[in-house]
Amino acid sequence: MRSRIVLLRMPLLRVLLLLLCLLAAMAELRAQEAVSGFELGATFSGEALSSPQLSAAPRNGDDVAGAFRAVLYPTWKVSRNWSFNAAIEGYSQPYFYEDFSTSEHGFEVELLQATVSYSRFWENRSLVVRAGQLSSAFGSFLLRYDDAVNPLVDMPASYGYYFHGVTTASLAGAEVDASLGKVDLRTQFTNSSPANPRSILDTDQFLNWAAGAGYTIRQGFRVGGSIYRGPYLDRQSPFYLPGEAEPKDLPATGLGLDAQWGHGPWNVNAEWQRFQMDYDVMPTFREETGYGELRRVLSPRWYVATRLGYVSNTYAGWRWYEAAVGFRPGRHELVKLDYEAKQGSEIYGAQQNTLAIQFVTTLGPLSFAAH
Repeated sequence: MRSRIVLLRMPLLRVLLLLLCLLAAMAELRAQEAVSGFELGATFSGEALSSPQLSAAPRNGDDVAGAFRAVLYPTWKVSRNWSFNAAIEGYSQPYFYEDFSTSEHGFEVELLQATVSYSRFWENRSLVVRAGQLSSAFGSFLLRYDDAVNPLVDMPASYGYYFHGVTTASLAGAEVDASLGKVDLRTQFTNSSPANPRSILDTDQFLNWAAGAGYTIRQGFRVGGSIYRGPYLDRQSPFYLPGEAEPKDLPATGLGLDAQWGHGPWNVNAEWQRFQMDYDVMPTFREETGYGELRRVLSPRWYVATRLGYVSNTYAGWRWYEAAVGFRPGRHELVKLDYEAKQGSEIYGAQQNTLAIQFVTTLGPLSFAAH
């Protein structure tokens, strides 16, 4: 079920040198924003991780590991209305908490986004049309996927690369985003499901659609919802059993509600989601999940944050509790001390608890403008 767009695999040192050379070359390209030009932003993260999962099967390593992640955001603004945008991610494994349950090592490079877009903005309305490799339009967390924006280290349980209801990988397709006053709308058509992303070179690609809407009740307080539907299985999936119906006849459905509230030093994000993956030869899979996230700024340099959530599906259920303290040494740096505890019927003691220290730094945007 896991299928991602992997750009390259190479030794970590070589990738780091390549990134540093690129950023050094761009450091001279600074100018004021104009009608057209090139811009590059970046987020770099380093982690120290400690968890019993790291030494358990299938990883079988040490309890402590180090990790690195870089996300580059190149943008080419062709004109006032047209632009090319991308997000390219490189990370060592394990980096994400979900990597702990796999045996994969090395360095991965992923294409998170690569789109051509047309945009128009008026006084109280806007229209953006995008095509290419897109993030899923379902849910709200993917807008906070960058480590510099996410106040904690882990992500909600329904998001990720492996066997989740909402992929963090990109999907090939097209999307329309619009806003009118306090209302925002989005519609997306893709080549595969957010529950099982497929590369444009893969077999078993099927048209999927997603839609969402939101309403800003007042400044800082927004509520929204989203939905997706379409075939999700492929014939190489471990969940595609002999005698099963054709993949095109087995849809996945996702329903979600989300809310964001911010006032003064307080910020709250919450989501509730329900997923259904249809089968014929085994019971249909159903899952319900939700979380609430709270951040409190203590001073310009310090904040505390927590995220509490649950998952309940056809086969199991668990809860997780995550808390972090954040410190900003400088305007572009962030240090997080994070602890996450998981509890469930198949989780014994602290075997899935994780302690992490994460250092994040941002660069740019560095720009070269053409008048």
